[in-house]
Amino acid sequence: MSNPNRILPYSRQLIEEDDIAAVVDVLKSDYLTQGPVVGRFENALAEYCGAKYAVAFSNGTAALHAAYFAAGIGAGDEIITSPNTFAATANAALYLGAKPVFADIEPDTGNINPAQIEHKINAKTKAIVPIHYGGHPVDIDAISDIARQHSLLVIEDACHAIGAQYKGQKIGAHSDMSVFSFHPVKPITTGEGGAVTTNNPDYYAKLRLFCSHGITKDPALLEKKNAGAWFYEMQILGYNFRITDIQCALGCTQLAKIDRFIEDKKKIVAKYQQAFADDPRIAIPFEKSFARSSWHLVAARLQGALTAKRREIFDALRAAGLWVQVHYIPVYWHPYYRKLGFAPGLCPEAENLYAAEISLPVFPGMTEDETQYVIQTIKDVLARYE
Repeated sequence: MSNPNRILPYSRQLIEEDDIAAVVDVLKSDYLTQGPVVGRFENALAEYCGAKYAVAFSNGTAALHAAYFAAGIGAGDEIITSPNTFAATANAALYLGAKPVFADIEPDTGNINPAQIEHKINAKTKAIVPIHYGGHPVDIDAISDIARQHSLLVIEDACHAIGAQYKGQKIGAHSDMSVFSFHPVKPITTGEGGAVTTNNPDYYAKLRLFCSHGITKDPALLEKKNAGAWFYEMQILGYNFRITDIQCALGCTQLAKIDRFIEDKKKIVAKYQQAFADDPRIAIPFEKSFARSSWHLVAARLQGALTAKRREIFDALRAAGLWVQVHYIPVYWHPYYRKLGFAPGLCPEAENLYAAEISLPVFPGMTEDETQYVIQTIKDVLARYE
C-alpha cells in the first residue's frame, strides 16, 4: 500500500465549515472576548457532561490550577495522582505550594491503580487526582470509595476524556470537579482552552473568581453594596485565565459533533484491534466493561523483547510518515522533579508502560486508506524483528 503522501499524526483536530462560520460570526460581532459566547459554551458543556456548572479557561493547565485552588489545596498539602500523565497534572499542585504524590498504574489501562492509592494517604493528603489515560475512564467508584473513607476530594483530570463514559454516564459529573483540555490534539478543540465542571456552587464561585483576577461585578457578591454600576471588587488573588468568545464559538460547534468524532475514532481502533488481535508483538488497548473511551490515544504496547527495540521501531514508523508519539515519560523522571527528591523506580508499572508504549494515529477524518496504511506499515516494520 502506498504512502498517503502526508504525515499522519497520532492525533489532530477536524475543522469543518460550520466551525469556521461560527468563528467568523464572532469576529464580526461586538465581543471578541468577555462576551456571550463564553457563557453559551460553558452552559453547553455543563449540559453535555450532566454537571450543574462549567467554567472555561484559557487552557487545561489553567483549569487544573483553578480546580486545585477551588478545592483549597495549598502549602503543605498533598495530592495523590499518577505519573502516567503530562506534567501539568502535578505541576498545578506545586503552583500552590502543595506536593504531588505518585501512585502506580494498572498495567492494562494505564490508569491509576486504586489498590495503590490507599497506602499513599496520610494526614497531609487533600485530594486524589486520577487521570483518564488515553480517554479510558478510571474506576471512579473504587476511587470515590477510598476518598469517602478518608474524607478526601476527587478531582478528575479528564483532559483526555471529554465524551467518554463511566457506567453509561458522561465523564464530568461524578466527582467534586472534572478538568478538561481543548488543545488541538484532544477530542474537541478551541485552539487552546480548558474547563472545569462541578456540581458544587462554592467551587463554582471560586473557579469563576480565580479565572478573572479574583474580580467580581456581581451585585450579590460585592461586599460594598449599591456603589454604582461601574463598581467591582477584587476579592481573591486570581489570574487572567479567561478564554475568548472566538475560541468558545469553535468550542460550541465542536462540542455538537463530539459523539460523531468519537464514533469515527472507535471504528479506526476496532480495525487496529482486529488487525493485531493475534499478533504477540504488539497489544492494542481495549475498553473495560464499565468504560466507553473517548479514544484520545491508541496507546499500543510493544511486547516482550521488542520493548528493547522501541526506539528503532519508533524511528522507522516516523520515517514511513506515521508521526507516532510516546505517552508518557513518568513525571517524576523529569529533571525538575528529580531535584525535588523523586527517583526512578517509584512506580514500576508506569515505567514499564513508558518503555513499551507507542501512540498510533487516530483522529476524526482519518480515511480508510490512511487506516490501512498505518496497519500495513506497522506490520512491515515489526516483520523486521521476526
